[in-house]
Amino acid sequence: MRDLIRRIDVATPPGRDRAVDALRALAIFGVVLGHWLVTALVSDSGTLHTTSPLRHMPQLAPVSWLFQTLALFFLVGGQVGAASHASARARGMGYGRWLGARLVQLVRPVAAVLVVWSVAAGAMLASGASWEAVRTLVKLVYFPLWFLLVFVALTAATPLTAKLHPLWPLAAVTLVDLVRYGLDGPAWLGWINVVAGWSVPYCLGAAWARGSLCGRETGWALLLGGAAAVLGLVLWAGYPPAMVGVPGAAVSNLDPPTLAVVTFGLAQCGAALLLLGPLRRVLRRPAAWVAVALVNLSAMTVFLWHQTAMIAVTAIGMFASGPLPGLHTVPDDLGWVLARLAWLPAFALALLVCCAAFRIHEQRGSGGVECDRRPAGGLEVWRA
Repeated sequence: MRDLIRRIDVATPPGRDRAVDALRALAIFGVVLGHWLVTALVSDSGTLHTTSPLRHMPQLAPVSWLFQTLALFFLVGGQVGAASHASARARGMGYGRWLGARLVQLVRPVAAVLVVWSVAAGAMLASGASWEAVRTLVKLVYFPLWFLLVFVALTAATPLTAKLHPLWPLAAVTLVDLVRYGLDGPAWLGWINVVAGWSVPYCLGAAWARGSLCGRETGWALLLGGAAAVLGLVLWAGYPPAMVGVPGAAVSNLDPPTLAVVTFGLAQCGAALLLLGPLRRVLRRPAAWVAVALVNLSAMTVFLWHQTAMIAVTAIGMFASGPLPGLHTVPDDLGWVLARLAWLPAFALALLVCCAAFRIHEQRGSGGVECDRRPAGGLEVWRA
């Protein structure tokens, strides 16, 4: 193990900002743990459906604030994308070649999950499974892919977003919500926020790459200003407190994004900027850096297969004599929460199996980050 740690540490380029990779790892951790804790597969009345403990125990909604880390993905994506584009231009690389290099790494891992689950869905239907049950499972796996579509769109627009002030997309989100909720406008306007809302942290990341987000003052301003805004919107403007989707809820902060989740993202970005210094100091330790590096090397695989891991454990549990608490039961009390926490190691083990099987498809880069690789004693480490 010591030799492994040393080889990865030595193979990492000296100029690499390890804190950026740490933020991406934290974002991955938040998404995976959040989905595992707020998604429940319940089998009753001969059908399979999803529900959420947040629907049955709305008092737990503030807990969702710990696991809604999408803004970190877009902050890091904007920072790396803008820096990568500037570097490519300096080397004389054209836009088409740069974009192709950025996006090709998404094709193989996404294609793998699409193919596997298409075959699995066909096999389940052929074996007599109900259409509703199969649709529920496939939706669980495929729905998170919307994130990648938005990420691709913003990546393609990097030459523009690298110059765009974050206040412009924030103003667009504010206007859309004002029309939708204040003036009773059409609901379809909300889908403008899918791009505009996530453009805010992406543009912040681009500003970070330009050196415009300097000093702890900026971090504190984003953290305190964003937190005050989201608290005001929840307490006095009627926005739901849950920052994740809740089945059956009249309004979702995430589907499509609302001003509340965007201002929450601003606070999250401010916290991330404040953490950069401490993270850089911690990650000077080779052991800490190795943990972050290994997560990033399989970031796309973890993102794409974590729902499959949960489904696999839930399906295997159905062979038990009855419904297992925290796995098949309705999430309507704290007992379910405690039982679900006990199932997390099983989910993690299943995810490790998925990573071992499908990591091979993640050949270039990780988590949507363009990178060149070089061998490091049988391992691969990024050179940004």
